[in-house]
Amino acid sequence: MNSLLDYKLIIPLVLMLGFAPFFPQPHIVEKIKMLIDGTLRRPIDIFDLFWHAWPFALLAYRVLLDMRR
Repeated sequence: MNSLLDYKLIIPLVLMLGFAPFFPQPHIVEKIKMLIDGTLRRPIDIFDLFWHAWPFALLAYRVLLDMRR
């Protein structure tokens, strides 16, 4: 298995980048709320959503790969 898809790398990446900053609330939570409310319009907010979401997508991809086996 590719070392980039190793859980030892993905889990800390999700915890550190996916949920950063931790206070007052994680950016991913804030951006998802903005997306649901329809206020996610500025390019920097859209970029921020993708930046904090890609570790979760990578983890989901790895889990799906493991489930196929």
